[in-house]
Amino acid sequence: MVGGHGYLNGNSADGGAGIPGGGAGEDGAGLPEGGVYDWFRRGVLLLEQRHPAAAVQLLARAAEAEPGSRSIREALARAQYDAGSYAEALENFRTVAQADPTDDYAQFGWGVAAARLGDFEASAKHLSLAVAMSPENAHYRAALRQTRATLAARAGAYGPLLPGAPGYEAPPQDPEQGV
Repeated sequence: MVGGHGYLNGNSADGGAGIPGGGAGEDGAGLPEGGVYDWFRRGVLLLEQRHPAAAVQLLARAAEAEPGSRSIREALARAQYDAGSYAEALENFRTVAQADPTDDYAQFGWGVAAARLGDFEASAKHLSLAVAMSPENAHYRAALRQTRATLAARAGAYGPLLPGAPGYEAPPQDPEQGV
């Protein structure tokens, strides 16, 4: 971790038995043992151990119990992102960023989640904010460069896409020419 945050990595796990906190130890009502802080700590540990789907289960419970906690929401967003739930991750990163617009990591998370969902305009906006707030962060700068390159490619900055290239759209057929 750098600066207290883990980097979003896209790894996933099923969160089943045998994974710490992945279902064992729940009480009869389906709630994990302990309190909200215990759920948060175990969820973060699962995330650090690269078990994001299991982490989502605990962190979602914690977020439900403490919806105003930015720490819990950020950890949940990281777990959701790493588990491949990009839309849910974006919503939680957005919640954190709107509560504290100066949170560079929340802006970064919002930006990379938006990119995964194909919204490169929003991605560029939030990654630019993250870079402006923390210009020394190489991960932020790399993500912004990638998003800007995607936008430039889509705008034709590198020439027209060739048939068969991702994103290529064939020109419309002219019905008057019989083609």
